[in-house]
Amino acid sequence: MLDRVTGMQVFVRVATLGSFSAAARSLHLSQTMVTKHVAALEDRLGVKLLHRSTRKLALTEAGRSYLAACERILAEIEEAEASASLDRVEPRGTLRLNVPLTFGFRQVVPALAEFSRLYPAVSFDLGLADRYVDLMEEGWDLAVRIGRLKDSSLVARRLAPCRTIVCASPAYLEAHGTPRTLDDLARHNCLGYTLPSAIGANRWTFGTEGAMVVPIQGNLRANNGDALLAAAVAGQGLIYQPTFIVGDSLRAGDLVPVLRDYPTYEPAIHAVLPSGRQAPAKVRAFVAFLAARFGPEPEWDRGL
Repeated sequence: MLDRVTGMQVFVRVATLGSFSAAARSLHLSQTMVTKHVAALEDRLGVKLLHRSTRKLALTEAGRSYLAACERILAEIEEAEASASLDRVEPRGTLRLNVPLTFGFRQVVPALAEFSRLYPAVSFDLGLADRYVDLMEEGWDLAVRIGRLKDSSLVARRLAPCRTIVCASPAYLEAHGTPRTLDDLARHNCLGYTLPSAIGANRWTFGTEGAMVVPIQGNLRANNGDALLAAAVAGQGLIYQPTFIVGDSLRAGDLVPVLRDYPTYEPAIHAVLPSGRQAPAKVRAFVAFLAARFGPEPEWDRGL
């Protein structure tokens, strides 16, 4: 079956130029093909669109009505294609962004104002969640993920390192002593993170690749890093958290790092997006913006 949109384009050109041959030359088609397109339209519609004579063509009443509709539809298609093409080159439109709760609140949300000044035509639909989201199924343009990436169907760009530190409040260490070795953790109240992680509720891993696994126990487990931070500052126990969470408290002296002789697990922070077609300009611009803002030496690691 001949393409319907092409048929509309051919019909509009025939009606505008008043000639099959002139339309064929204009469209770089054979006159036979132009005739076939118009005939296919008439067969599909069940009406005559043109009166043909040896001297001229004239639109029927149905042809005049259909011509107006075709011109409107083709203009809308052209406008839609132009808009889509513009999205590829100019950051604009709504960016649906999903980020982990604490990292998003502490690091991503404060960056949005600066990005909006640079790209005022972009708006955000922001989701803050620590759960794993399906970008395609849930319609997200972009997500930020911390840790090892498992889904090979996604395109990923590294945004920043994610250093981690074991720490506790001075009051806790004064009351319970400072652990010197990984074995000492068995005698301490270790506050666990319950979401799937190498730094979890029942074990902590050490080494840049997480090769050293240490079982832990404690009287508090939580699914949020800020909750564990608050408990540690209050003196409840040891926590093992990323520096973007504990950095300010370490710099203020509210927490003290321990076990510094042991390399900690260091996942990376990535931007991930669906693979396939080239990402819209709004996505590419925001990923580049975050990579430049955070970089290989992020501000949250300053002085640690």
